[in-house]
Amino acid sequence: MFHDRRLRLRTDPRPRSAVTHGVGLAGLAGVAAWIAVAKLYGLDGPYSALVNLLACAVPMVLWSLLVDKVHRNPSTGVDWSSARPLRETLDGSLTKLAGLWAIWGLIAVVYATGRFYWQGGFQFAMWCFTQAAPVLFVLSIPYVLWIDRRLVEPRDGAYHLGAWMTGQPYDRELIFGHLRSWAVKAFFLAFMLAITPPGFGDLIRAGWRDALASPVALAGLLMTLMFVVDVAFASVGYILTMRPLDSHIRSANPYAAGWTAALICYPPFQLMSPGGPLDYHPGTSDWVRWFADWPVLQAVVGAILVALTAVYAWATVAFGLRFSNLTHRGVLTHGPYAWTRHPAYLSKNLFWWLSTLPFLSTASLVDAARATILLGVVSGVYYWRAKTEERHLREDPAYQAYDAWMARNGPVPRLFARLRGQ
Repeated sequence: MFHDRRLRLRTDPRPRSAVTHGVGLAGLAGVAAWIAVAKLYGLDGPYSALVNLLACAVPMVLWSLLVDKVHRNPSTGVDWSSARPLRETLDGSLTKLAGLWAIWGLIAVVYATGRFYWQGGFQFAMWCFTQAAPVLFVLSIPYVLWIDRRLVEPRDGAYHLGAWMTGQPYDRELIFGHLRSWAVKAFFLAFMLAITPPGFGDLIRAGWRDALASPVALAGLLMTLMFVVDVAFASVGYILTMRPLDSHIRSANPYAAGWTAALICYPPFQLMSPGGPLDYHPGTSDWVRWFADWPVLQAVVGAILVALTAVYAWATVAFGLRFSNLTHRGVLTHGPYAWTRHPAYLSKNLFWWLSTLPFLSTASLVDAARATILLGVVSGVYYWRAKTEERHLREDPAYQAYDAWMARNGPVPRLFARLRGQ
């Protein structure tokens, strides 16, 4: 089987990925180094969790610029060979700043109005934004003045929003695209920052030596490690959306179905949360209990769950600086994306089914049936989510080429094709 796959790859090479393996590996090395330091000195607080994001971001930025030289990619839209005089771009830059500050102000109003954002872990996210806001406001001025002199087309969505505000001609579609992009950043970055300190603190405080004595404890520790890695890369991805890094948002999903499918998977709209309409946990237990009388099988299942969590984290690491829901920031074809179009969704759903085994119940057959149906609906939501993402990405010829290549060569798509008799 593997010989046949290698032969196919030689005659039908995989389309080039927008990100190299080195970017993710550099960030992973930074995270590993800081976790080791934090563990050594007991640095388990929220500031240490933020430093972990920095340890993830800096190596990836350096690798991207020094090794991959992404700033020279045509897709950045930046022409480094010549810079226009400031007097030619100043008016447009001021208009762009007006549009940029307007969307930041709108986001601030949403945060201030929503009580949800001032409860639980989201309070930490709001603290981060409060501290960062004055710095970003000041730095945005020299950055926009500098980058506009080098952009091939400086009149982007921020410019057109500012133009609309100041009575100048504007492009409505570019404004809508700009609003969607910032809506993605505002919603998901707040969530990522909210869950960053708890997971990192749990990892640093965990008794690593004790975990080695128990397969269950070891599995739990490794899963926590994978989630810390995932959250770090995802958070950095939402923060570093910049053209010089070629990590800017090309487009945000324009379809309402795509937004609906994504938002119902996250608080405060999450339907799968405890007590929610798609909460499949009542009346069930987990793999630790179901396999308690078979320790060897329990250890095997734990290892499989760790492997699935590793694939889930790998799917985020593969993005490097570019992870983001509901956006197009370049087509990935390497790592787990050479095996399936949606490795994160596939591994996550397999994890839920294996870790819960919803067809077993601590209460009754009715609860078992209910849990199985509800988890089936949850998996259906992720299938729907995947399809809405594909609908958006297929507007790019690069994704069309990747999609066609996966249909011919991707192990998971080919497996499903065989199961359908195709």
